[in-house]
Amino acid sequence: MDIAIYGPGRVGGAIVLAAVRAGHHITAVDGRNRDAVAKLLSQVSIDAGQPDITFVTVTDDALVEVATDIAARWDNGAAVHVSGALGLSVLEPIAQTGADTGSFHPLATFPDSLQGAKSLPGSWVAITASEPLRSLLFEFAISLGCQPFDLEDDMKALYHAAASVAANYTTTTLDLAERLFLAAGVPFEAARPLVESAVTNAFEMGPMRAMTGPVARGDVATVESQLSAIRDHIPEVIELFEQLTRATAARSETEPEIRGALQ
Repeated sequence: MDIAIYGPGRVGGAIVLAAVRAGHHITAVDGRNRDAVAKLLSQVSIDAGQPDITFVTVTDDALVEVATDIAARWDNGAAVHVSGALGLSVLEPIAQTGADTGSFHPLATFPDSLQGAKSLPGSWVAITASEPLRSLLFEFAISLGCQPFDLEDDMKALYHAAASVAANYTTTTLDLAERLFLAAGVPFEAARPLVESAVTNAFEMGPMRAMTGPVARGDVATVESQLSAIRDHIPEVIELFEQLTRATAARSETEPEIRGALQ
């Protein structure tokens, strides 16, 4: 497949590197950051020609402006953005040229292009497009070792909220755990097997069936002792700990018991 990229940042670079590894051809790399363009071009070979798909891999707030800009010189092929939150309307200037448009959002993290390319295989990819572009994007995703799935355009914001909770909020709670472990004089690394088994159980059993711990058991005395220790040793995190305790109690149906400990 012939692929072009407009926006040589972390996601765009990862897609380029993963595509080359999967045997696809890169027809062009372009973008406003010329240094980033040059850096990515130094890592791949260009097979000039008409792309089957141009991935517009710029930030969400730049998509409309960039789409309007490149629509004026659009030549051929489909245009696809990689935003998980935005619908296809942001590519309307390109769609008005007659091009097919879609979105391709990998459920993966992209700290940089190289690491992002490594994390793509095995990840799921949300695809929003009509045929024949949908099938083309499914084929491309599978070639990268990804698991594609359909996502309705009007569900993207809700889906992206779910992705944010799964990735970002998990990291927030791990940051809280790290601060508490360190305050207790315990290395954070000690929690790794615990966290990994908890995540595995959540996906194999479902989050609520996999829930364990004093809040899930309604163990008020233990929760009270935890709260007291936090207030004594690291009071700046007490509010977040209490909020998570309330949310866990509500989902575990132990809120009547735990409510007293939180007062």
